[in-house]
Parts: sequence; C-alpha cells; structure tokens
Amino acid sequence: MTRTRATAIGFVAVLLWALLALFTVGSAPVPPLQLNAMCFAIGAVIGLVWAAWNGQLSTLRRIPPAAFALGTIGLFGYHALYFAALRNAPPAQAGLIAYLWPLLIVLFSGLLPGETLRPGHLLGGLAGFAGAALIILGGGDSFSLTHMTGYLLALACAFTWSSYSVLSRRFGEVPTAAVGLFCLATAIGSTLLHLAWEQTVWPADAVTWAAIAGLGLGPVGLAFYTWDVGVKHGDIQMLGVASYAAPLFSTIILVATGIAPPSLQLAVATLLITGGAGLAARASMRGARAAAPQPDPLPGVSAPKDE
Repeated sequence: MTRTRATAIGFVAVLLWALLALFTVGSAPVPPLQLNAMCFAIGAVIGLVWAAWNGQLSTLRRIPPAAFALGTIGLFGYHALYFAALRNAPPAQAGLIAYLWPLLIVLFSGLLPGETLRPGHLLGGLAGFAGAALIILGGGDSFSLTHMTGYLLALACAFTWSSYSVLSRRFGEVPTAAVGLFCLATAIGSTLLHLAWEQTVWPADAVTWAAIAGLGLGPVGLAFYTWDVGVKHGDIQMLGVASYAAPLFSTIILVATGIAPPSLQLAVATLLITGGAGLAARASMRGARAAAPQPDPLPGVSAPKDE
C-alpha cells in the first residue's frame, strides 16, 4: 500500500460523507439516535462480512484493548457529542464548531513521527474552514453565549474525531476490519441512548428504508473503513484539508437535486476550499521531495554546498 494510494482511498470517505445530508433528508422522520443505531448496525455487518471473507475473524479477537477503546470512543463519542450539541445550540453554529476537526487533524498531525506541519498545510486548513463556514452558517444567526453548553459539546466533538483520526496512526498494524467492531459498539451505544431519550419511529415507506440503507452502506458505513486506511497509511495532512470538500460536495448535491438553491456563497466557498486543498497538496509535494533520498554525486564531482 503506497502513501498515495492510501490517501486516495481515504478521500473516498470524504466523497461518501458528501451524501450524508441527502440521505439524512430522505430518512425522516426516524429520530437521530435510532438512525445512528440502524446505520452503524449495517456498517458493522459490512466489516464482519469482510473479515469473514478474508479470513480475518480470528484476528478480531486479538485487537488490542487500547485500539478498541480508541475506535469506540471515536465513532460513538463523536456522534453522541454531535447530537447532544445539536440539542443545546442552533444546528448551523454547532455544526460549524464540530467541523473544526479537519483543521485540528492538520495541527495534531505535526506531532506524529515522520510528519512535518508546513505553512501550506495550515493555510490550506484555514482556507477550507472559511469555506465551510460560508456553507454551514449560510448568513444565519450569529453565535450567542446562551448556547455555550452546545458550543462546548460541539468543540468536544471536533476534538474527539480529530484525536481518533490522528491516534489511529499509532495502531497501523490493527486491520481495517476492526472498524466493524467499532461500528457494532457504536450501534449498541446508540440503541441504549435512543431507548432512554427518544421515541421509536420506524420508516413508513420504501424510500425512507432505501435512504437508511444508503447511509449505512456509504456515509455511515464504508466511509469509516476507507478513512481508516487513509489516516493510517496516507497523507493525513492532505486528508484533513481535503475533508472540507465534504460540505461543499454535499451542498452541490443538494443544489443539483433541487433541495437547496444555488448562491454566491457557494461559489466563494468553492474557491476557498479548492484553493486550500491546492495549498495543502503543494506543501505535501514539497515535503515529499525534501524527504526523498538524494542521488550520490558522480565520481570526481563534488556535491553542491548549501548556501
């Protein structure tokens, strides 16, 4: 698995997350925690079937407890905190704070062995965040101190997912099929919270069932497996900045399907997010060239001196 290929696989998660809003709209009126439980149950089946197909079921019994705890806290903790944030703050503001996680990934990645945080990564992350802010806030209400609890929960949400993504690099030897166990634990936890806080509402038609199946197979299923490959073996800084493409693609899909209208904000956000990704890609390429071994000078030719 090359670094470039792993990064490309990780970016598949970003593309799948772009479908999250579309499928979520179609899944109404199923309450969020029940929806979470149903989707992660599908995601767990994906991983367990994959593990059985590849003969890895036995390896899942030997997953280090620390890796299991990290995966469960990452998937379950992120979604539990996200839903709690939405209950205590306006969705747009809470969503924007929660979407600090790509920028935090870029910052935290500098602490990983063998990784170097370059100015281009940081500038790209900031540009991407600015573009996401235009999309998520959409010119709505400003932040208010009365919703501070929700804002703090959203910030904890961002730290949870960014920490999970970066620390996953520490468990590079753990097979990606283990994500199936994380999904299973998340489905169980979401079910318990659903039974405690929500009233069960089952889908009323085939369209709603199809939307839930789409969520479980894609944005809340396969996406976590491809993301695991990317953050463990790919360019995690590039993935962090590129993750801001998810709300951009999501909004474009909603516009294309007639659910949301086009706007000038979308055009400006497109420039910011793509420009930020370009800055990060340039920084990564420079880093790769700097890390590449230099060829030995020819006999009789002295190596150039650093100025």
